[in-house]
Amino acid sequence: MKIIEHVSPKLSEPLGIYSQAIEVSKPERLIFVSGFTSRDKEGNVVGKDDIKVQTDNVLTNMKHILEEAGATMNDIVKMTLYIKDMNMFNEIHEVRAKYFDQPYPACAMLEVSRMVSPEHLIEIEAIAAVKENNN
Repeated sequence: MKIIEHVSPKLSEPLGIYSQAIEVSKPERLIFVSGFTSRDKEGNVVGKDDIKVQTDNVLTNMKHILEEAGATMNDIVKMTLYIKDMNMFNEIHEVRAKYFDQPYPACAMLEVSRMVSPEHLIEIEAIAAVKENNN
């Protein structure tokens, strides 16, 4: 088994003990993407009080780290979304629809009471499965 950490120069440095993405190879490649919140490369919150902007930023950053790992958004097979308010459900899915083709990834969405920063409205983590011949 081979484990590789992927780091994108397009993203801010992790603020804790975690990797932006981990790849596990053999026989298929699995990429485990850590929970992303809406931050720019400098670590500033993007889209304060705007769930659509935050969701778009999180998914764009997720796309960047998957590209570093040789994958695409359509390789995502499982997502977990943590949100501050379940009333934002429809707005979040409006944005998500722009990033995925069918079949959509399996997904769980959970309402939580707190995030790392009070300005964050959403955090998303994912697992991508890539066929060896995709590289």
